[in-house]
Amino acid sequence: MSLEIKICGLKSPDAVAAALDGGASHVGFIFFQKSPRNVTPGEAGRLREAARGRGRAVAVTVNADDAFLDAVVDAMAPDILQLHGKESPERVGEVKARYGLPVMKAFAVSEPGDLAAIEPYLGAADRFLFDAKPPKGSQLPGGNGVAFDWRMLAGLDPDVDYMLSGGLNAANIGDALRLAAPNGIDVSSGVESAPGVKDAALIEELFRAVRDADKSRAA
Repeated sequence: MSLEIKICGLKSPDAVAAALDGGASHVGFIFFQKSPRNVTPGEAGRLREAARGRGRAVAVTVNADDAFLDAVVDAMAPDILQLHGKESPERVGEVKARYGLPVMKAFAVSEPGDLAAIEPYLGAADRFLFDAKPPKGSQLPGGNGVAFDWRMLAGLDPDVDYMLSGGLNAANIGDALRLAAPNGIDVSSGVESAPGVKDAALIEELFRAVRDADKSRAA
């Protein structure tokens, strides 16, 4: 599959194996204590070993300081750093310079005007991730299982490299790929049987749906 697929919020060897065996290009590990998908740097370091030579390991942090990022990078050796908080363009540049790693910056969107927020980050972040704005009362910046109107992404400059996230699952991925044109997708809650619990059957179902969507687009 040419579409890059990131299965995020992995917490167990079985979940990592299911993602990689299904064809994931990226596996994501979340460092955010309020999340049911939270792992420690040491846990992520052990889990990511299975991805070496098979997929790119992504460390997802939220407004992390240098000390915590140092711990993550030292223990996990990620291929990509994903910043999912309110990090400024200057902070993105600092992180890139400090670790020499690609940085993906996440943005929460709900209406077309929200996309203007990426402009100061053009040239700073290597890639963007567009997620739905959290529901009122949620303490999680992502992984809430809600989607946004994917049609708003159709007007993006085609040179903008982004992953699509937010409420994606096997049932709606065909519509998402038809309405938007992401270079990659990021799925977490959409392949879970309970918050933080990845389901191998749902992961397999997602990859099957992506293959079916690719066939439909090709036809």
